[in-house]
Amino acid sequence: MLEDNLSKSIKLSIPNIRRAKLKESVKKHGCIRIIEAHNPISALIAENACGNDISTGLNVEYEGFWSSSLTDSATKGKPDIELLDIKSRLSNISDIFEVTSKPLIIDGDTGGHVEHFSFNIRALERLGVSAIIIEDKTGLKKNSLFGNEVNQLQDTIESFCIKITKGKEAQLTTDFMLIARVESLILDTGMDDALKRAFAYSQSGADGIMIHSRSSDGKEVFEFAKRYRLRFPNKILVCVPTSYNHVKFEELKTAGFNIVIYANHMLRSAYKAMEKSSQLILENGRTFEAESDLLSIKGILNLIPDNR
Repeated sequence: MLEDNLSKSIKLSIPNIRRAKLKESVKKHGCIRIIEAHNPISALIAENACGNDISTGLNVEYEGFWSSSLTDSATKGKPDIELLDIKSRLSNISDIFEVTSKPLIIDGDTGGHVEHFSFNIRALERLGVSAIIIEDKTGLKKNSLFGNEVNQLQDTIESFCIKITKGKEAQLTTDFMLIARVESLILDTGMDDALKRAFAYSQSGADGIMIHSRSSDGKEVFEFAKRYRLRFPNKILVCVPTSYNHVKFEELKTAGFNIVIYANHMLRSAYKAMEKSSQLILENGRTFEAESDLLSIKGILNLIPDNR
């Protein structure tokens, strides 16, 4: 009976251990790499990825996963309009957690209704998710990289601050983080508006700020980081260099960022490979021509533990 109780206690502590890892990694490294994982196999690949950074020569790895609403929606063939409910997102994360050990940040879109947001925070905590990032938009959510090409509405500062406050009040653990995503640079409302919002969200209790940008040169995120750090030197600062993909990790670290998210690259790379293989098989009437681009059967068996 004592052994059973001890085993149960250990199992119950696992979400707490995972949830705490994100803060621990940031504290240890200063700035960490997070990569998108849209299902358990992509998370397993990301968990085992490592290599020597060309700039520093250091051996590096990803310190955690990003659960992207874009890639979660895309894998189900659905648009990125906050269509997937939280239970669907949580089920996918639970599957990822069954086979991995690294922490995860969830893309929380707009956070939804304030009244629902508080309950969702607790569900994420129970599962062992380390952080949620919510964006300051309202109405039907559209992907940020469309910018003003589609109709997107930014929430008022006051309304979004209430959502942050309510989310933090609902939180039951100290390890979980709520990070506010500022869309001002995406929607062309300017740097001053971005900073005004970031300052207000930080004062309302957000553990950190994610600044998003469609600019390909990356200059505006560096300016934002410099000016934000003068006011809040110790808050978590997050960026997603999808558009300014020539900027290196070490540059972002030097600028004051703590978390760099590679937000959709696992799915994008998988799509290209699947498209090529399916086409080659059709054209050649066999799989021989596609085999050189494929993981061997032995390789995929070895990737999954306990297949033997």
